[in-house]
Amino acid sequence: MSGYAAYADVQCGDRDRLVVTYAGLVKKIAYHLIARLPASVDVEDLIQAGMIGLLEAASHFQADKGASFETFASIRIRGAMIDQLRKGGWAPRSVSRQLREMGNAIQRVEHRLGREASSKEVASEMGITIDEYFSILQDASSVQLCSLEQVSNDAGEISDGGESEEGATLSTVLADDFQRDLSKQIERLPDKEKLVLALYYDNGLNLKEIGEVLEVSESRACQIHSQAIVRLKSRMSAWATP
Repeated sequence: MSGYAAYADVQCGDRDRLVVTYAGLVKKIAYHLIARLPASVDVEDLIQAGMIGLLEAASHFQADKGASFETFASIRIRGAMIDQLRKGGWAPRSVSRQLREMGNAIQRVEHRLGREASSKEVASEMGITIDEYFSILQDASSVQLCSLEQVSNDAGEISDGGESEEGATLSTVLADDFQRDLSKQIERLPDKEKLVLALYYDNGLNLKEIGEVLEVSESRACQIHSQAIVRLKSRMSAWATP
Protein backbone atom coordinates (compact mmCIF):
# COMPACT_ATOMS: atom_id res chain seq x y z
CA MET A 1 0.00 0.00 0.00
CA SER A 2 1.38 3.41 -0.97
CA GLY A 3 1.97 6.09 1.64
CA TYR A 4 -0.95 8.15 0.32
CA ALA A 5 -3.29 5.14 0.32
CA ALA A 6 -2.33 4.30 3.90
CA TYR A 7 -2.93 7.90 4.94
CA ALA A 8 -6.31 7.95 3.19
CA ASP A 9 -7.27 4.68 4.89
CA VAL A 10 -6.44 6.11 8.32
CA GLN A 11 -8.40 9.27 7.52
CA CYS A 12 -11.39 7.22 6.40
CA GLY A 13 -11.24 5.18 9.59
CA ASP A 14 -11.14 8.31 11.74
CA ARG A 15 -14.11 9.72 9.84
CA ASP A 16 -16.15 6.56 10.31
CA ARG A 17 -15.41 6.47 14.02
CA LEU A 18 -16.52 10.08 14.39
CA VAL A 19 -19.75 9.39 12.49
CA VAL A 20 -20.58 6.38 14.66
CA THR A 21 -19.69 8.20 17.88
CA TYR A 22 -21.73 11.32 17.10
CA ALA A 23 -24.72 9.84 15.28
CA GLY A 24 -26.78 10.47 18.42
CA LEU A 25 -26.00 14.17 18.13
CA VAL A 26 -27.86 14.26 14.82
CA LYS A 27 -31.04 12.87 16.41
CA LYS A 28 -30.73 15.22 19.36
CA ILE A 29 -30.54 18.28 17.10
CA ALA A 30 -33.32 16.98 14.82
CA TYR A 31 -35.76 16.49 17.68
CA HIS A 32 -34.74 19.82 19.16
CA LEU A 33 -35.72 21.52 15.90
CA ILE A 34 -38.81 19.51 15.04
CA ALA A 35 -40.65 20.78 18.12
CA ARG A 36 -40.90 24.22 16.45
CA LEU A 37 -41.71 23.09 12.93
CA PRO A 38 -44.98 22.40 11.11
CA ALA A 39 -46.41 18.89 11.42
CA SER A 40 -45.73 18.37 7.70
CA VAL A 41 -41.97 18.25 8.38
CA ASP A 42 -40.74 14.67 8.85
CA VAL A 43 -38.10 14.26 11.53
CA GLU A 44 -36.54 11.44 9.49
CA ASP A 45 -35.85 13.92 6.69
CA LEU A 46 -34.06 16.15 9.19
CA ILE A 47 -32.03 13.21 10.48
CA GLN A 48 -31.06 12.20 6.95
CA ALA A 49 -29.91 15.73 6.13
CA GLY A 50 -28.13 15.93 9.48
CA MET A 51 -26.23 12.70 8.80
CA ILE A 52 -24.93 14.24 5.58
CA GLY A 53 -23.81 17.25 7.60
CA LEU A 54 -22.10 14.94 10.10
CA LEU A 55 -20.27 13.12 7.30
CA GLU A 56 -19.06 16.43 5.89
CA ALA A 57 -17.97 17.57 9.35
CA ALA A 58 -16.06 14.33 9.94
CA SER A 59 -14.36 14.66 6.54
CA HIS A 60 -13.25 18.26 7.03
CA PHE A 61 -12.61 18.58 10.75
CA GLN A 62 -9.19 19.90 11.70
CA ALA A 63 -8.39 19.44 15.37
CA ASP A 64 -5.76 22.17 15.32
CA LYS A 65 -8.36 24.88 14.59
CA GLY A 66 -9.17 25.14 18.30
CA ALA A 67 -12.76 23.89 18.40
CA SER A 68 -14.01 20.52 19.57
CA PHE A 69 -15.46 18.17 16.97
CA GLU A 70 -18.86 18.33 18.66
CA THR A 71 -18.93 22.13 18.28
CA PHE A 72 -17.87 21.92 14.64
CA ALA A 73 -20.26 19.07 13.86
CA SER A 74 -23.22 20.77 15.55
CA ILE A 75 -22.82 23.76 13.25
CA ARG A 76 -22.60 21.59 10.14
CA ILE A 77 -25.46 19.29 11.19
CA ARG A 78 -27.86 22.10 12.00
CA GLY A 79 -26.81 23.96 8.86
CA ALA A 80 -27.52 20.90 6.71
CA MET A 81 -30.97 20.55 8.26
CA ILE A 82 -31.78 24.21 7.73
CA ASP A 83 -30.59 24.00 4.11
CA GLN A 84 -32.88 21.03 3.54
CA LEU A 85 -35.85 22.88 4.98
CA ARG A 86 -35.13 25.99 2.94
CA LYS A 87 -34.87 23.94 -0.24
CA GLY A 88 -38.28 22.50 0.58
CA GLY A 89 -39.69 26.00 0.39
CA TRP A 90 -41.80 25.55 3.51
CA ALA A 91 -41.03 28.94 5.10
CA PRO A 92 -43.19 31.80 3.82
CA ARG A 93 -41.07 34.66 2.51
CA SER A 94 -43.41 37.11 4.21
CA VAL A 95 -42.19 35.93 7.61
CA SER A 96 -38.54 36.45 6.68
CA ARG A 97 -39.37 39.92 5.36
CA GLN A 98 -41.29 40.84 8.52
CA LEU A 99 -38.45 39.64 10.72
CA ARG A 100 -35.96 41.74 8.76
CA GLU A 101 -38.24 44.75 9.21
CA MET A 102 -38.47 43.98 12.92
CA GLY A 103 -34.70 43.77 13.24
CA ASN A 104 -34.29 47.09 11.45
CA ALA A 105 -36.92 48.66 13.71
CA ILE A 106 -35.15 47.37 16.83
CA GLN A 107 -31.87 48.78 15.57
CA ARG A 108 -33.40 52.22 14.92
CA VAL A 109 -35.16 52.40 18.29
CA GLU A 110 -32.13 51.25 20.28
CA HIS A 111 -29.86 53.66 18.41
CA ARG A 112 -32.27 56.51 19.05
CA LEU A 113 -32.92 55.74 22.73
CA GLY A 114 -29.54 54.30 23.69
CA ARG A 115 -31.11 51.34 25.47
CA GLU A 116 -32.93 48.09 24.71
CA ALA A 117 -36.15 48.52 22.79
CA SER A 118 -39.40 47.30 24.35
CA SER A 119 -41.94 45.29 22.39
CA LYS A 120 -44.35 48.23 22.33
CA GLU A 121 -41.67 50.60 21.05
CA VAL A 122 -40.69 48.24 18.24
CA ALA A 123 -44.31 47.65 17.27
CA SER A 124 -44.88 51.41 17.18
CA GLU A 125 -41.76 51.89 15.04
CA MET A 126 -43.06 49.27 12.60
CA GLY A 127 -46.48 50.89 12.54
CA ILE A 128 -48.28 47.78 13.79
CA THR A 129 -50.23 46.85 16.91
CA ILE A 130 -48.64 44.95 19.77
CA ASP A 131 -50.85 41.97 18.95
CA GLU A 132 -49.57 41.98 15.36
CA TYR A 133 -46.01 42.23 16.70
CA PHE A 134 -46.42 39.13 18.86
CA SER A 135 -48.16 37.35 16.00
CA ILE A 136 -45.05 37.84 13.84
CA LEU A 137 -42.87 36.43 16.62
CA GLN A 138 -45.21 33.47 16.96
CA ASP A 139 -45.07 32.85 13.21
CA ALA A 140 -41.28 33.01 13.40
CA SER A 141 -41.16 30.32 16.07
CA SER A 142 -43.53 28.14 14.06
CA VAL A 143 -42.22 28.44 10.52
CA GLN A 144 -38.66 29.76 10.69
CA LEU A 145 -35.59 28.46 12.43
CA CYS A 146 -34.60 31.37 14.60
CA SER A 147 -31.33 30.30 16.22
CA LEU A 148 -27.93 31.53 17.27
CA GLU A 149 -26.56 29.73 14.23
CA GLN A 150 -28.81 31.92 12.12
CA VAL A 151 -27.34 35.00 13.78
CA SER A 152 -23.94 33.84 12.51
CA ASN A 153 -25.36 32.93 9.10
CA ASP A 154 -27.06 36.29 8.59
CA ALA A 155 -23.91 38.05 9.75
CA GLY A 156 -22.05 36.43 6.87
CA GLU A 157 -20.19 34.05 9.13
CA ILE A 158 -21.51 30.69 7.93
CA SER A 159 -21.14 29.96 4.25
CA ASP A 160 -22.75 27.36 2.05
CA GLY A 161 -19.87 27.57 -0.39
CA GLY A 162 -17.64 24.88 -1.79
CA GLU A 163 -14.70 23.09 -0.31
CA SER A 164 -12.39 26.05 -0.77
CA GLU A 165 -14.41 27.96 1.83
CA GLU A 166 -14.88 25.16 4.32
CA GLY A 167 -11.52 25.54 5.99
CA ALA A 168 -12.22 29.22 6.55
CA THR A 169 -15.80 28.72 7.75
CA LEU A 170 -15.11 27.41 11.23
CA SER A 171 -12.25 29.80 11.90
CA THR A 172 -14.50 32.71 10.90
CA VAL A 173 -17.43 31.53 13.00
CA LEU A 174 -15.14 31.10 15.97
CA ALA A 175 -13.14 34.28 15.37
CA ASP A 176 -12.26 35.88 18.68
CA ASP A 177 -13.69 39.28 17.80
CA PHE A 178 -16.99 37.84 16.57
CA GLN A 179 -17.37 35.63 19.63
CA ARG A 180 -16.55 38.48 22.00
CA ASP A 181 -19.08 40.73 20.30
CA LEU A 182 -21.77 38.05 20.31
CA SER A 183 -21.14 37.31 24.01
CA LYS A 184 -21.29 41.02 24.77
CA GLN A 185 -24.58 41.43 22.95
CA ILE A 186 -26.08 38.38 24.70
CA GLU A 187 -25.10 39.89 28.05
CA ARG A 188 -26.89 43.11 27.06
CA LEU A 189 -30.17 41.31 26.40
CA PRO A 190 -33.09 41.77 28.80
CA ASP A 191 -32.83 39.28 31.66
CA LYS A 192 -35.75 37.14 30.52
CA GLU A 193 -34.43 36.85 26.95
CA LYS A 194 -30.96 36.00 28.24
CA LEU A 195 -32.40 33.33 30.52
CA VAL A 196 -34.39 31.75 27.68
CA LEU A 197 -31.25 31.51 25.52
CA ALA A 198 -29.29 29.97 28.38
CA LEU A 199 -31.99 27.39 29.09
CA TYR A 200 -32.40 26.56 25.41
CA TYR A 201 -28.78 26.44 24.22
CA ASP A 202 -26.79 25.69 27.37
CA ASN A 203 -29.22 23.49 29.28
CA GLY A 204 -30.91 21.87 26.27
CA LEU A 205 -34.47 22.54 27.43
CA ASN A 206 -37.19 22.71 24.80
CA LEU A 207 -39.57 25.66 24.64
CA LYS A 208 -42.34 23.85 26.49
CA GLU A 209 -39.98 23.11 29.37
CA ILE A 210 -38.72 26.70 29.33
CA GLY A 211 -42.30 27.91 29.56
CA GLU A 212 -42.77 25.77 32.65
CA VAL A 213 -39.63 27.23 34.24
CA LEU A 214 -40.78 30.79 33.52
CA GLU A 215 -44.40 29.96 34.34
CA VAL A 216 -45.58 31.16 30.95
CA SER A 217 -47.15 29.37 27.99
CA GLU A 218 -45.03 27.56 25.43
CA SER A 219 -46.10 30.10 22.80
CA ARG A 220 -44.88 32.94 25.03
CA ALA A 221 -41.56 31.17 25.49
CA CYS A 222 -41.37 30.90 21.68
CA GLN A 223 -41.99 34.63 21.36
CA ILE A 224 -39.30 35.52 23.89
CA HIS A 225 -36.81 33.25 22.14
CA SER A 226 -37.61 34.71 18.71
CA GLN A 227 -37.43 38.26 20.03
CA ALA A 228 -34.01 37.61 21.56
CA ILE A 229 -32.68 36.24 18.27
CA VAL A 230 -34.10 39.11 16.21
CA ARG A 231 -32.58 41.58 18.66
CA LEU A 232 -29.20 39.85 18.42
CA LYS A 233 -29.34 39.81 14.62
CA SER A 234 -30.01 43.54 14.58
CA ARG A 235 -27.12 44.23 16.93
CA MET A 236 -24.74 41.96 15.00
CA SER A 237 -25.61 43.47 11.61
CA ALA A 238 -22.24 45.23 11.43
CA TRP A 239 -20.69 41.78 10.80
CA ALA A 240 -22.73 41.29 7.65
CA THR A 241 -20.75 40.74 4.48
CA PRO A 242 -21.12 43.79 2.19
